[in-house]
Amino acid sequence: QVVVADAGYGQSAAFRHALRSRHLDYIVAVRGDETAHPFDAEPVAPAYSGAGRRTLPRYRTGTLALHELATEEGRQAFRQVTWRQGSRGAMRSRFRVLQVRPAGKTPRTLAAADAGGGAAWDGVPPAETLLVEWPPGENAPTDYWLTGLPPDTPIRKLVRLAKIRWRIEHDYREMKHGLGLDHFEGRTWRGWHHHVTLVTAAHAFLTLRRLDPKAQAPT
Repeated sequence: QVVVADAGYGQSAAFRHALRSRHLDYIVAVRGDETAHPFDAEPVAPAYSGAGRRTLPRYRTGTLALHELATEEGRQAFRQVTWRQGSRGAMRSRFRVLQVRPAGKTPRTLAAADAGGGAAWDGVPPAETLLVEWPPGENAPTDYWLTGLPPDTPIRKLVRLAKIRWRIEHDYREMKHGLGLDHFEGRTWRGWHHHVTLVTAAHAFLTLRRLDPKAQAPT
């Protein structure tokens, strides 16, 4: 199972760290202005002079926004991917996958805690896979996702998972308009939970019916 979330959750390094610590795979949307280091960036410390406290390792290069990292090699680094068949034909666009190390105090502090260090020590954040979409006809990439899935995960699988939010929105619309999720007019939490439970059970039943192979017609 893979956790999918929009940028409201994906922007939180603590949220992604919590998923990793629970060994949960994820692919979450982020903004293009989120900063990161290239995958091969390494923190270094100056040689110790023998006087005073040792200087802790630090990144000696500046951070870059994800949209800068994604476009360093231009549009030619993006490849066309088809992830599903829609009502109007094949759904396809151009994507790129690369490894980055998220920047900022929170990723460093969490990495330090994982390594057994204190908050004053800068850890090396684990690499995350960045998926970027640059649709044909657009002047710049439009969408970004970070994922904890292995870096050798096929790009088509990454795109399919990133784009699966359309299914979530479809299900929510079906529950709201078709099954009456927004029809509750009670005044108690207990009544609300009963209502949501019944709607959820109805939606689960309809989903199972939709996924089951159709019964053979009688002969």
